Amino acid sequence: MMLKPDPHIIAHRGMSGLYPESTLRSFEEALKLDGVHGIECDVRLTRDGRLVVHHDPFINRTSDGAGRIAKMDFEHIRTFNFGTKEDPQQIMLLDELLDLLEDYPDKHIYIETKHPTRYGPEVDEQTVRTLWYRGMKEDPRVHLISFSHTAMRYFKQVVPDLETFYLFRLREMKWNKNNTMFSRPYGVGPALAHLRSKQELLGYRGLKTYTWTVNLPKDMLWCREKGVDAFATDLPHLAVDVFREHPITPVSAG
Repeated sequence: MMLKPDPHIIAHRGMSGLYPESTLRSFEEALKLDGVHGIECDVRLTRDGRLVVHHDPFINRTSDGAGRIAKMDFEHIRTFNFGTKEDPQQIMLLDELLDLLEDYPDKHIYIETKHPTRYGPEVDEQTVRTLWYRGMKEDPRVHLISFSHTAMRYFKQVVPDLETFYLFRLREMKWNKNNTMFSRPYGVGPALAHLRSKQELLGYRGLKTYTWTVNLPKDMLWCREKGVDAFATDLPHLAVDVFREHPITPVSAG
């Protein structure tokens, strides 16, 4: 008999369903969880060239401050609270998040590079530089993800041993109906809605499948049923509980 393994559970911006996203608290709580494969984060460059962990181009939604990260110096952004009044949190450097990861040697990190107009390849270059400096250019725990084929090609050239995932944009469902690939990543990363509507992307061309953002139990079980390799979720604790409550059952090998 053959068993279908559970997909890897990736904590999207940390345990962002319970704690302020992309903060030390959110990542730490996610890394503590047994059954969680790793964490996902986004990186951007500040005006003075520091690589910070943040999803949006602006800090307005996630902090008590306002402004575009690419037009602000790191020390200024650092003065704002990205947590709560009871538990204030500062914006993190990628280096600081990697420091935290050292305390969890069995956990993985999925790093998404963001590409605003001013900083295109520089974000990818700075990310690679950080990983090289830390001796992580061949670390199997590090995965690089991006919506940019240019980034995928760059990573393939300079850090070929790191696993990469190309993230399909939702609008590609309309303009890229043939799922044309302009790079050669290790895996594909369509959004859950995209993957559900175009299931030919499951294991596309023999590549691994990573999907996002999976927050409902029925969708988590669907991912396992369909053989998704990994999914990002705001609720990693829920995913752990769902798979524990619905153990894998043997299926026929033929």
